[in-house]
Amino acid sequence: MASRDSAVDSSSAEDLPASELRTREARSHILFAFAVGIALFLIYLTREALMLLYVSALFAVVLMPVMGGIMHLKIAGRHPNRAVAVFLALVAVGGSITLFFAFAMPPVVHDLSAFMKELPTRGPQMLSRLKALPLSSHLNVAALNAKLQGYASNLAEYLVLSVSSWATKIADIATVVVLTVYFILEGDIAYRWGLSFFPRPMRLRLDQTLMRAKVRMGKWLLGQGLLMVILGCLSGLVFTLLKIRYAAALSVLMGALNIIPVLGGMVSMALVILVAALDSWGKVLGALIFYGIYVQVETSYLTPRIMQNSVNLAGLAVLVALLVGSKLAGITGAIIAIPTAVLLSVLIQEYLIQEQPMTE
Repeated sequence: MASRDSAVDSSSAEDLPASELRTREARSHILFAFAVGIALFLIYLTREALMLLYVSALFAVVLMPVMGGIMHLKIAGRHPNRAVAVFLALVAVGGSITLFFAFAMPPVVHDLSAFMKELPTRGPQMLSRLKALPLSSHLNVAALNAKLQGYASNLAEYLVLSVSSWATKIADIATVVVLTVYFILEGDIAYRWGLSFFPRPMRLRLDQTLMRAKVRMGKWLLGQGLLMVILGCLSGLVFTLLKIRYAAALSVLMGALNIIPVLGGMVSMALVILVAALDSWGKVLGALIFYGIYVQVETSYLTPRIMQNSVNLAGLAVLVALLVGSKLAGITGAIIAIPTAVLLSVLIQEYLIQEQPMTE
């Protein structure tokens, strides 16, 4: 009966005049265009939430090798499952952050708060030292002194006004952490559900392609960790030679914040400059020279070379990815730029360059 109805429908469609067929086709195109427009509009309205979901899923993929390493450990004669591995990783990260802020940061904060209280009176003394520097005759010391005192008096107001924006950022970070944990624990279910929308031959090819991307994306964390260790060790060595206070704590902070390209180093370096300014301008100048040289070496040599060996991306592709990612999504875009570039590279290699499915 169903076959007879379908035959009747097809025959009736063939009997329609060409003008009515064109009208129906035009209506379907218009409806499809409206559907695409509505979908794009909804994506635009929910772009921030979608970005959080994408970042969380990406972090889950990147962290899976770490979870796998923890799951291979033997604890009390047993290998931990994925949930226990996630719990142990969270405890390790949370404990490290707690210990750092409990023991390393209080002396720094205490000295900096005392420095800021004395800044209106110590400012003229500090600026007077500028007269001994080369090209100091071109500086308007009086104007600099006035601006310095203005910044010191407006610092508390600026901190109060920025509380709401910082609270929003902290809430976003907490959301990403929670979503990342869920993706690590239940991401396989969501992944298989998403693949189920594709026909079986296409599904198998896409699955193999994404698995290759997963392996390469997981190596990004190793490369980024190596960059963090290099900066932390070099910072500790240079800060110790310059006799900057809290060299160990500041070098750990420099290395940890290096996971945020460019901005992370700038923020930690600003703290280093404040601490160095407690003693002398010579230490400030030495720290600035070190960081200026390191940024050039890291940008032009270390990052392209390490990332090329880790994720098999060309050095130019790494630099372009960082530039585009930071331009499109700021700090978040810079962090996820290289893993996203790896994913796009694998997809392009498979579907645009390869005529046949790439076999393992």
